[in-house]
Amino acid sequence: MRPWLFGVIGSIAAGMIAGVAATGQFVEVSPDLVREPALEYFTRPTTDVVARLTADLQRGAARLAFDDTQGYLPSVLEALRLPRESQLLIFSKTSVQSRFINPRNPRALYFNDAVTVGYIPGADYLEFAAADPQQGVIFYTLDQRRADQPAIERRDFCLACHYAVATLDVPGLLVRSVAATTTGATAPRLANFVADHRSPFAERWAGHYVTGRHGAMKHLGNATYASSSDADSATTTETMNVDSVSERFDAGRYQSPHSDIVALLVFEHQMRMTNLLTRIGWDARVALHAGRQDAAAIIAGAAAEVVDYLLFVDETPLTDKIAGTSGFAEHFSAAGPADRKGRSLRQLDLSTRLLKYRCSYMIYSDVFDALPVQARDAIFRRLWDVLSVRETGPKYAKLSLADRRAVVDILRDTKPTLPEYFHPIER
Repeated sequence: MRPWLFGVIGSIAAGMIAGVAATGQFVEVSPDLVREPALEYFTRPTTDVVARLTADLQRGAARLAFDDTQGYLPSVLEALRLPRESQLLIFSKTSVQSRFINPRNPRALYFNDAVTVGYIPGADYLEFAAADPQQGVIFYTLDQRRADQPAIERRDFCLACHYAVATLDVPGLLVRSVAATTTGATAPRLANFVADHRSPFAERWAGHYVTGRHGAMKHLGNATYASSSDADSATTTETMNVDSVSERFDAGRYQSPHSDIVALLVFEHQMRMTNLLTRIGWDARVALHAGRQDAAAIIAGAAAEVVDYLLFVDETPLTDKIAGTSGFAEHFSAAGPADRKGRSLRQLDLSTRLLKYRCSYMIYSDVFDALPVQARDAIFRRLWDVLSVRETGPKYAKLSLADRRAVVDILRDTKPTLPEYFHPIER
């Protein structure tokens, strides 16, 4: 992790807010930073998909129906175009509504590129985390009680967990791999990781149900422990190749009997990618608003970090084939867009790596497109330097010439804002 991620905003804010303290190469930033004038996290109007749905509900352009079993969940998923195949199931008590969570009543997450919805049977409300194009992730709830006019409300108390070092000190998202007991209580001394596509496979998904095929690769999913101190007391030792969760609990209360391994892999990648894009946007806005003479250098350093993750430079290789059980892989891959040869950045590999073409589909996201022009230009310039082999650092050796050519060709056909200097790679 480069120092820019925490040093830039911290140094700018140091003169105007209290509570900024250096910790190694990082800077601990006061929560008051979200009130920084260049950011206006709490006051700037939001334009994320949940904000737009809320506006439609208020003016009568949309309605939500209440289901006797799952409350507003089915209607919300339809309104936000969230596929049931994306369902992830988490039984560790790592939510603000933790009292409802246990291995027989897990929390379900449903997601796409722009929003994640959390649902727990019997809980007080649905949870929303929406990536606002400008502000970072915005959090909302919807009471799970039948009402004539159901209201989605913004809930900033979620920042207690979702604005931290683990989210790159922006309001963001994270995947926690935390061991859990048979009651769902967390047992962090047994396993406690923040996961993304760089994480060793063996450290992933503690406290999660995992369905799907992954050969001989081992993970931490599906296992519970008798106590928070006994690493040898796993009550579910078979963590491999589980097709369904139906035998674990009443899956009829959920959208699906799956917690698909492919969806988990995609979700892990996407969470950090969203945070990185938010972070470079914040750094650029704060540096430019402050009139820093080194703003261009700050943004260029941030862009290098973003591009490395965008191109999966540090991705942990898969050592066996992955296959899901819910249909998520097919749904995700079909979403496009595709180039004139039918290739897409959403096509999956799942044998040695996540994606067939080494560039994140999040380059199409609203968060990317809404970046300050200086930040977006810096990302494109760095991206071209790497793909055109102008940047020859050893860490880019895994990007074959064929990989680079394919990514450039796909982007030229599918990304309208791609700069003109992106040319076919001939060598």
